[in-house]
Amino acid sequence: IPISSMPGQFRLSVDQLTGEAAELKALGVPAVVLFGIPAHKDPIGLENFADDGIVQQAIRALKEANPELVVITDVCLCEYTDHGHCGLLDEAGYVLNDETLDVLQKVVVSHARCGADIVAPSGMIDGMVAAIRSALDGEGYSHTPVMSYAVKYASAFYGPFREAADGAPQFGDRKTHQMDPGNAEEALREAALDVTEGADFLMVKPALPYLDVIRRVKERFPELPLAAYNVSGEYAMLKAAAANGWLDEQRVILETLTGIRRAGADLILTYHAKEAAGWLG
Repeated sequence: IPISSMPGQFRLSVDQLTGEAAELKALGVPAVVLFGIPAHKDPIGLENFADDGIVQQAIRALKEANPELVVITDVCLCEYTDHGHCGLLDEAGYVLNDETLDVLQKVVVSHARCGADIVAPSGMIDGMVAAIRSALDGEGYSHTPVMSYAVKYASAFYGPFREAADGAPQFGDRKTHQMDPGNAEEALREAALDVTEGADFLMVKPALPYLDVIRRVKERFPELPLAAYNVSGEYAMLKAAAANGWLDEQRVILETLTGIRRAGADLILTYHAKEAAGWLG
């Protein structure tokens, strides 16, 4: 299914993943991040940790088709809940932090059991890395790394993704647990907490408006790989400008990715991955 606000991007069914894996292998793309759209949503997001959930099916299909492909799974509730928030809610609509951690533990164990190489909690829920590490270790998955969305801003650049994943909040926003765009000091505190809890990777999201934060986090925590998420809105604006003939698409995309790398990112999560790999290859 085409995503109208992200030209060139699609929702894919599980039966299409074998072909996708073959394309990625041919291009040399080393890793993917999976986001699932469940058949049914509910207040808890039960399909998030079901053995036959959409992401669980996708992990198995990708690992069977291309065992060398690194499969990273997004770990959050927003795509699976009928209210669209990143955690369980109380009657007043506030996120229940500790109850949400219990669900996240079930999700990561489910993903690891299906063959996920890395789990990536994205909800900015307090204590999520420690809870996830404990659950994985307790079930025998001590070698499954945790890539934490440690620094995730309450950004307007996520707009197109909410269409893609059908995950917009039904009310309110996510400012209670995502970060204020004006606050850089909090980024270092949040990253430090996740390092203490056992994160194996850190991530800054979005990338382009926060290149300074990428640099500061990398300088403060040079021992950990740092990922930067080049998000849907960043992708969409370059595609729109290129479609109107205002920018040279190939040059501006590669320049953008180079800038993110130069700022200090060791890994870049980007919707440009396939086309960039083709140009660079």
